[in-house]
Amino acid sequence: MLIPSIDLQGGRIVQLVQGETLAVEATDPEPWIAKFSRFPRVQLIDLDAAKGQGDNRSMVTSICARLPCRVGGGIRSIERAEAMLAAGAHAVIVSSALFRDGVVDVDFAQALARAVGPERVIAAVDSRGGHVVIHGWRTPLPITAVDAVRALDPYCGEFLYTHVDTEGLMRGTNMDAILAVRRATDRRVTAAGGITTREEIGSLHAEGVDAVVGMAIYTGQLPLDDL
Repeated sequence: MLIPSIDLQGGRIVQLVQGETLAVEATDPEPWIAKFSRFPRVQLIDLDAAKGQGDNRSMVTSICARLPCRVGGGIRSIERAEAMLAAGAHAVIVSSALFRDGVVDVDFAQALARAVGPERVIAAVDSRGGHVVIHGWRTPLPITAVDAVRALDPYCGEFLYTHVDTEGLMRGTNMDAILAVRRATDRRVTAAGGITTREEIGSLHAEGVDAVVGMAIYTGQLPLDDL
């Protein structure tokens, strides 16, 4: 399954290369909301909230009212997760808050799952250079994505694995790394990071992995009409 991605920054839809360099921006979200309306899942990330630089809560609420969104960005507490679900998110994507002192924070993961239900928690495990990275991909941890997935498995209904090394570059993703995560859990797995072609999406689908795509859609390299 293809899951289109909407990233919000400063009240605009944006796409960043490697999470830093602005490559695409759209001040009017309406055309993209219309394009994504036929998809059963849409990924909505508040980049400002993720970076602790304000948030786009009103836009998140507005888009969630019109699209079936899983929402991430700055969800560091149970209260924030509950607020996003109350705003219309179908599930919350939680990343940095799931880790503490270089390892999985099992106490927080367990408390979050108990509060909102594990089926509404998507654990985001981002990897760069073979290790989990948090805090907007700036802080590496001494554990691998597979280690993290195995530890978090009881507390979520799905994993979002992002291969940061290929994120935004539109040169393809790392299938081996994604499949290692797929083999580490029986939970649903979604992959992101450089996925560009229909062939990659098809290959992932054949392995039971959904594909989050952003840059390739917004630049027109992956036309939605072909899917």
